[in-house]
Amino acid sequence: MYLLYFILWIVFNGNFTLEICLFGIVIAAAVFAFTCKFMDYSIQKEIANIKKIPKFFRYVCVLVIEIVKANFAVIHLILSEKEEIQPALVSFKSDMKTASGKAFLANAITLTPGTITVSLEDSEYVVHCLDEDLAVGMADSAFVNMLDELEGKPPLGPRS
Repeated sequence: MYLLYFILWIVFNGNFTLEICLFGIVIAAAVFAFTCKFMDYSIQKEIANIKKIPKFFRYVCVLVIEIVKANFAVIHLILSEKEEIQPALVSFKSDMKTASGKAFLANAITLTPGTITVSLEDSEYVVHCLDEDLAVGMADSAFVNMLDELEGKPPLGPRS
């Protein structure tokens, strides 16, 4: 977070001089100290978040790949004249513990073409799928497993 504050200081200034850099170090430290004191943040959380960066980038890569695959599936549904599209509402529960993990999963489902998260209450998701085939394996998708890893749980295989 400290590094993010410093980078934002440099970007918003538009220049990179010694004076701006020194002021940025001091101001970023002050904002980081404020964040730690009043927003329940700590250096330990900072270190834990830094360690999660590779897993997060892997999650983003999988998300992009799944979006591309879903795009082709929806294109196939649209262009195929002989298939009858059968929309479906699917509900499933997830064991995500954090609110951010639940929101990431709901957003990943909504970003994937052909699916929309209709509601999320507690840990129960209701998802509208453009076709029944798109609903298969939603509760044990790659998104769920990777978000479990980001929350600190050991990775699981497909769930039953």
